[in-house]
Amino acid sequence: MSYEKYSNALKAAQKEYRARLLKGDYPYLPALDEILSYVKVEYEVSLGLCEVPLELIVGTRTRGRTNAFAANFMPLLDPYSEFANKWIRLYTSMQEEGLRDPVKVYEFMNRFYVLEGNKRISVLKYLDSYSVPCNVIRVVPKRSDTKENIIYYEFLDFYEITNVNYIYFSETGRFARLLARIGTPKGEKWTFDDRIEFNNVYISFRKAFESKGGKKLPITVGDALLAFLTVYGYQETKQKTVQEIKKDLSNIWDEFLVLTEEQSIELSMEPSKKESSHNIYKNLLNLILPDNMNKVKIAFLYEKTHRASSWTYSHELGRLYLENVFPGQVETKAFENVIAGENDMEMMEQVIKDGYNVLFTTTPVMIPASLKIGANHPNVKILNCSLNTPHPTLRTYYGRMYEAKFLAGVIAGSLTTTGKLGYIANYPIYGMVANINAFALGAKMVNPNARVYLDWSTLKDKEVEIVNDPEINYIMDQDMNSPGSASRRFGLYHINEGAPDNLAMTTWHWGKLYEKIVRTILNGTWKDDDAAIGNRAINYWWGMSAGVVDLICSQDLPQGTKRLVDLLRSNICADVLVPFSGEMLAQDGTVMNKADQIILPKDIITMDWLAENVVGSIPSISDLTKEAQAVTKIQGLSGLEASEA
Repeated sequence: MSYEKYSNALKAAQKEYRARLLKGDYPYLPALDEILSYVKVEYEVSLGLCEVPLELIVGTRTRGRTNAFAANFMPLLDPYSEFANKWIRLYTSMQEEGLRDPVKVYEFMNRFYVLEGNKRISVLKYLDSYSVPCNVIRVVPKRSDTKENIIYYEFLDFYEITNVNYIYFSETGRFARLLARIGTPKGEKWTFDDRIEFNNVYISFRKAFESKGGKKLPITVGDALLAFLTVYGYQETKQKTVQEIKKDLSNIWDEFLVLTEEQSIELSMEPSKKESSHNIYKNLLNLILPDNMNKVKIAFLYEKTHRASSWTYSHELGRLYLENVFPGQVETKAFENVIAGENDMEMMEQVIKDGYNVLFTTTPVMIPASLKIGANHPNVKILNCSLNTPHPTLRTYYGRMYEAKFLAGVIAGSLTTTGKLGYIANYPIYGMVANINAFALGAKMVNPNARVYLDWSTLKDKEVEIVNDPEINYIMDQDMNSPGSASRRFGLYHINEGAPDNLAMTTWHWGKLYEKIVRTILNGTWKDDDAAIGNRAINYWWGMSAGVVDLICSQDLPQGTKRLVDLLRSNICADVLVPFSGEMLAQDGTVMNKADQIILPKDIITMDWLAENVVGSIPSISDLTKEAQAVTKIQGLSGLEASEA
């Protein structure tokens, strides 16, 4: 019987050997010594006794026994050889007594190479065991700027906190995001119970994911688990059975397909002018069917009231504009005080139950609920007001506000007599740094000596300080005030005898954006976008040319300045003037863009460096107020969203 097992293992080895040869791959076990001959090693460290997943054991330390095994660790030598007899005896012994002694392995880049115990690993892999106790020595390479090296060093930080070695990612930043999704406080190490709890979640998810065909996707189980937790949350996932996870996976499978795309987000930079081929048919139906059957019912979900929040007020103006543009074709309703994590799920379920089939959720903190509701209601169109969100079940929208900020910077730079300008930002999220830098670039274009002093309105226990500097008398502040506020501190203003004198205001015309999106629903081109882009997520990111953002200038501005702004605005709309083009330097003098280059839209969105003429810094998430932290954890720059739970 044991001889038959060896014969079966030999067949598996020969099959793997031939398959590798056909692909032009090395057919034997890789040897770590050969790999390290091309690598600079930083240090070695003993990890002691660890439980190692067998799938991560991929080779040997030396070439001594390399040719005895195929790349899958199955034996290649003759079934009548002494090697085969030892393999068979070991198989019988392990069946009867189990593994007696730990295997000795070296770990390099989260892959393990056997020093002593190759046949034991071969037998265990044949038995389809999950893991094996090993005495592990870790070999750490020197730091480099390759993606693989960066991910590995992120893994080392993760391992230091969790002591977990079986989860890995294919992209940078995901270990930190996983800790944030789980809710691990910064710097706090996992307990034994934490590890057991996470292991149970991982095992259940892996079984469900692989049973749905996850092995066929070019992503890791970790990639998929992180995407799943983004939708359903860790606490909820802990309570799910394998069957429940499988059901949820069916609803959000596109979330995993998008991870296989080289470019996961499709940025829509301008509204589509295409008309659907079904439009005539739809118009005919509109004449036949009663009005109440043709209407698109649209719900707007606001975190605050439109009287208390300028952000909500601007969206409310957009909703009212939408009703005026499509009388009789759309029905809209605003739902205020929708609190993320409290009543947002309940509210969305209710509005869908009430017949609303398009939902605009107007703040990034509603992304988790929007994703979950979208997964449970695939026929409902849900859009969230945010940037750089790679979820195909959720479309997002935003405006290229940096274009208007650039023009505001031109005004400030042309009028200042001190060369010192102020900029008050709020959240360090996607797009915010682009706004700051655009303002600084606009000022520098007309005034090479202009410097922008940056402050943040959302720092906890700290007031904005730049308003107290008498030399900083031109300040860019929040876009607009709420209707109930009497303050004049909005837009670009000049401090004149201690009081703000408003010069220009950057504005959001959400109604224009809503109109163009709803028109795609009414004319039948909404689904055409899905068909055209495949698995990628659609992010609408429209600018001044689409009428979504603008700069309103005061009549008190000098005529020459107004003419310059009008000229620059028309050139931006015509795509003749691109604010982020030409040579640009960061604060430390690093060249971020060359003279003959234009910064790509995706790099503008994720911009995490400040221009050389900006004085200030980007705050860490721990420096922010509780409200600002909630937004930043979801939309924060360069891992800020994951830096703390």
